[in-house]
Amino acid sequence: MKLSRILAPRILAPRILAPRILALGLVPALVSFAMSSVSAAALDAPHILHHGKLSQSHLTGSHRRHSVAHTASHAAAPAAKSTTAHSVAIQSANSPATGNQAKLTPRGRARASVRQAALTSHRHRYYERFTASSFASGDIFAGDVTAGEDPVVRQAAIDALGGMNGTAVVIDPSNGRILAMVNQKLALSPGAEPCSTIKITVAMAALSEGLVTRDTMVQLPGFRMNMTNALAKSNNLYFEALGRELGFERVRHYANQFGLGELAGYNIDGEQLGVYPNQELPASEGGVGRMCSFGQGVSLTPLQLGAYVASLANGGTLYYLQHPTSLQDVADFTPKVKRTLDIAKFVPDLQEGMAGAVQYGTARSLHATFHDFPVFGKTGTCSDNGTRFGWFASFSSAPQGNLVTVFFLEGGRPTFGPRAAELTGEFYKNLWDRNYFANKGQQEARASTPSVPAAPAVDDEPDGQPADPTVPQ
Repeated sequence: MKLSRILAPRILAPRILAPRILALGLVPALVSFAMSSVSAAALDAPHILHHGKLSQSHLTGSHRRHSVAHTASHAAAPAAKSTTAHSVAIQSANSPATGNQAKLTPRGRARASVRQAALTSHRHRYYERFTASSFASGDIFAGDVTAGEDPVVRQAAIDALGGMNGTAVVIDPSNGRILAMVNQKLALSPGAEPCSTIKITVAMAALSEGLVTRDTMVQLPGFRMNMTNALAKSNNLYFEALGRELGFERVRHYANQFGLGELAGYNIDGEQLGVYPNQELPASEGGVGRMCSFGQGVSLTPLQLGAYVASLANGGTLYYLQHPTSLQDVADFTPKVKRTLDIAKFVPDLQEGMAGAVQYGTARSLHATFHDFPVFGKTGTCSDNGTRFGWFASFSSAPQGNLVTVFFLEGGRPTFGPRAAELTGEFYKNLWDRNYFANKGQQEARASTPSVPAAPAVDDEPDGQPADPTVPQ
């Protein structure tokens, strides 16, 4: 039974926000085994992403692809650390205790051995071999153009990356200015699979369509989940269900509205395009569900992701990103609006799940490093052709002003989304230790104070005393 047949006839009408339970129509016979096996792999474990050739590939080129789940590297994916619930139940119910093995008949011992062998085989996991290095070789920042960047922000980002192979882009969401872009060669590349960062675009599409609210419980194989927990825990099954219900055309429409598939920058030299496909993935490769759970078939750049997250931070203005290359560019800076998104009323729903990711979900490594003010973010981990990608996109909520950050890492096993979140925490800690936010608040206060017009230099004090020194002369 299809999900849309179970819902009320107008469930997909825009702006219908009443909480409801979505059902996926399970076959009862799957309850005891299949649904528990699937739910164990539902969290945001790293994936080997394989898909059809894109018009522009990421660095090393395109390859024939299929999807294989393997060991979870996310710290918040405990389900991937154990066998399925079914195998655990069998083991606890049927495996003989050590002290009782002598009481078994030879036939019973043989059966127990067969069961144990089956369980051992069932627990076997596929480990991908990574050929890329997670650590930089040489000075990856040497070719960067830095004259128009904020030197404090740039140094904080470089220090946070340490020796990791990656890039960091820091954006002022109030105007679209790139404050720092370290390792610009990677930042401006054609991008990579967005992994689970794609979920924040799918979530906003579902909210905008009135398909769910943040509290709507969606029935999945063996469990129910709402959007807040699905974002925090990066649950793939939840977003596959949303993607199938939205359908490819609506998913693509919103992705394009949010800036995917188009250049994010305004006249940024060297920026390359991340491509959003015009056709749905074949069903054999997971279809639109797989595109919505971890971005299979999609190529996303750090700039595209940063521009979208900036629109979340500022309430719906999608700016062209601008990267000043000189002090004169900074002095002449003028924001450029690409389009205004009607998302302001849905941002709090999305923000709650992104806060949960940092507080108790896949990005909690950030919270362990930095917790002086709220940060809202989304991790992503996946791999392609021997290279693992680790994403973390976030925006902060500081009294002195917000920042948007995108940390994108490439490499082997040490590279994954929670590591990118941890580095983001290091970045904010570096800024905090340098009193950046306090100094920024003072600068903004001075900038917002209207200047007092100069008064004529008239000596109106008796006995030749000077005029009041507090009056501008």
